[in-house]
Amino acid sequence: MKKFLIVGLGNIGNKYKNTRHNIGFTILDALAKRESVNFETGRLGDIARFKYKGRTFILLKPNTYMNLSGKAVRYWQTIEKISLENILVITDDLNLPFGTIRIKSKGSAGGHNGLTNINEQLQTQNYARLRFGVGDTFSKGRQIDHVLGNWNDEELKIILERIEKSGKAITSFALAGINNTMSEFNGK
Repeated sequence: MKKFLIVGLGNIGNKYKNTRHNIGFTILDALAKRESVNFETGRLGDIARFKYKGRTFILLKPNTYMNLSGKAVRYWQTIEKISLENILVITDDLNLPFGTIRIKSKGSAGGHNGLTNINEQLQTQNYARLRFGVGDTFSKGRQIDHVLGNWNDEELKIILERIEKSGKAITSFALAGINNTMSEFNGK
């Protein structure tokens, strides 16, 4: 049975719970709820597992804080013996309009500290990522306030649909492959 490591990036603690920066955690929470599985605290993160159509999904929410996410990713990749092409990292992206989903098979960190640390720990940029647009509607120098801020009323009106669509993209990644998933979900 093929195994897939699905990593949602975020920060632990109630202070960060509903922030834009924690969209990776939020998407994994919704996927776990859809599949009726619970997260359990493991080494370097919270883990939930489910099987679907011959695939095993291992959902990881690192508890190392965003900037050290790579340590958890590398640990669980090694322990579970998951190949690089079966890793998908979910992260927020300031450079995409709010709610836009962009799936890539590889790429740079783009200034994202969580991705930078994963790149360093895995010693490669060649792993898939689902980038969720959180928009750039902030004043110059207020980037941190924006990503660590809560969703506004307009965003809350459509966020649930975008989270559900992200969950479908994750399932597609494991069942249909990265190229088909990019074709189906990018920009939609």
